[in-house]
Amino acid sequence: MRFWLLLCLCVASSHASAGLFADEDARKQVQQLEVRIVKLEQALASSDADKEQTIRSMLDMQMQMEALNTELRKLRGQNEEFAHELQDAEKRQKDFYVDLDTRLRRIEAGGTTSAPADSGTGAAAGQGGEERAFDAAYSFYKAENYQNAVTAFGGFLKNYPQSAHEANVLYWMGNSYFLLKDYKSCVSSYESLAGKYPDHPRVAETMLNTAECQLGLRNKTAAKRTLKLLISKFPGSDASDKAKKRLAAIK
Repeated sequence: MRFWLLLCLCVASSHASAGLFADEDARKQVQQLEVRIVKLEQALASSDADKEQTIRSMLDMQMQMEALNTELRKLRGQNEEFAHELQDAEKRQKDFYVDLDTRLRRIEAGGTTSAPADSGTGAAAGQGGEERAFDAAYSFYKAENYQNAVTAFGGFLKNYPQSAHEANVLYWMGNSYFLLKDYKSCVSSYESLAGKYPDHPRVAETMLNTAECQLGLRNKTAAKRTLKLLISKFPGSDASDKAKKRLAAIK
């Protein structure tokens, strides 16, 4: 009896231990599952945050694109307006060229540039023609067509010898000659400006250019003389400072 009782106790004890081990494994699996659930919830939350950030970024980009498209449409409108204005300016310039060419042909043929006008209307028309002729000649200069500019400025001086534009015409014509490297004609034009209009604000500049022309003609003595005269007549001016440096550089 004692043997069988002891045997029963051993069997019961083994079943209890097995039950305890089974419960411990179940708790571990539950804990592992809870950890996995927490990680999945965190990953899901992070994914949602990334999606929201992506959506906000896409919305910001879309708004920027719409703003750029609006600005582009505005710029296109301005560009069309500028193109229209440029077309009008080119047409006016072309009219100036045609008018100037007609006048030059008349001069070359020994004719007159305009019919005599005794009335006030005729005088006004003559004044308008003078302005158009000056604008056309200056347009050649701005377009860097210096040969035509020289011809146009020369024709202007013949047609309008008492013009208020004479000083400026002499200056621009001298510059055209200078850029064409026609140094003799350049000096002549500049000297006419300085002789007729000694108080003109561009005289000092023309004297500096005159010295460069004289150097181009290999006349260093005349160039030094011109630079010294410039320094004495216009002390403290920008042209005078440049003349001092140029004079020091001449050997």
